[in-house]
Amino acid sequence: MGGPADPDDSGERRSAPSAQQVRDEICREILRIHEESYGKGAARAHAILAEDYVVVVLDDVELMQNEKFLIEHGEEETVVQVRTQYQRAIQASFRAAIERATGRSVIGFASATNMDELPFVAEIFKLG
Repeated sequence: MGGPADPDDSGERRSAPSAQQVRDEICREILRIHEESYGKGAARAHAILAEDYVVVVLDDVELMQNEKFLIEHGEEETVVQVRTQYQRAIQASFRAAIERATGRSVIGFASATNMDELPFVAEIFKLG
């Protein structure tokens, strides 16, 4: 009488996710957070897992109308600065997604935004 039975009490142990499954989950989650936060997404995400680092690159980032306007008027650096500050402000969401996917704590975060012809963003996570 210890409470309800585990619905997945098949006696089988789940194996740890593969590196590809971890990369796929990271890409899905970072794209989702990015789209929910900015209202726009990116064409694709790439996750690179290293021993103590995760790097996520969002390719072909969709710009908001106001960002496009600023860039057209020579204010590319303003867009980069605002995005960098915003990335820092929402980093807790990014960190949590990486921690869920990897099972490790994130002890450092950096973000870089590039507004060249095909804009991209790189998110770098240091794992503990």
